[in-house]
Amino acid sequence: MAFPSDEQLIELITPIADGHRMDVETMKVTRAGKKSMVVIGLDSDTRPSLDELEVLSQEISELLDTAEEAGRYSFGAGYTLEVSTPGVELPFTAPRHWRRNRTRLVKLAQNGVDSIWRIGALSDDGTAVILVGRNKEQPVILNLELTETYSAVVEIEFAKPPVTELELAGLNFEDALKRGEEDK
Repeated sequence: MAFPSDEQLIELITPIADGHRMDVETMKVTRAGKKSMVVIGLDSDTRPSLDELEVLSQEISELLDTAEEAGRYSFGAGYTLEVSTPGVELPFTAPRHWRRNRTRLVKLAQNGVDSIWRIGALSDDGTAVILVGRNKEQPVILNLELTETYSAVVEIEFAKPPVTELELAGLNFEDALKRGEEDK
């Protein structure tokens, strides 16, 4: 019996997450003395409730126990399972991250420059996203191709968002592109 890798456990639990319309966003398995620690971050288009995470935790625990009893994996003298959402520090690595955080602020690092934008619509094919920013208090629309090199994470916002930014972020992708062209 081998100690499971993160990838093996992702493969094992993905069908359970899919059954609840969730995605496995993070996975970390570590040995903690004689026991092991399994930490899983799940997310969905509607933020999972604590009750939903509890149900998933029970299902995943049963699956891990069954895999260990069958001799597929060994967690040592036992394991502690933690199932939660990944939190705001999760880097955006997939189109779903942009879609799930629409109208929130994002810190975008590109070519060594950090900037703050409001997330708008994702293109239908998931290859680009509209970002809304400000230049001397005038709204600016950026079409970010998701194939570009960047890093992005949610930026916590404490103030009430400007209405004009929210309106632009609420436009569909094509209308936002047209608006961006008109404002140039």
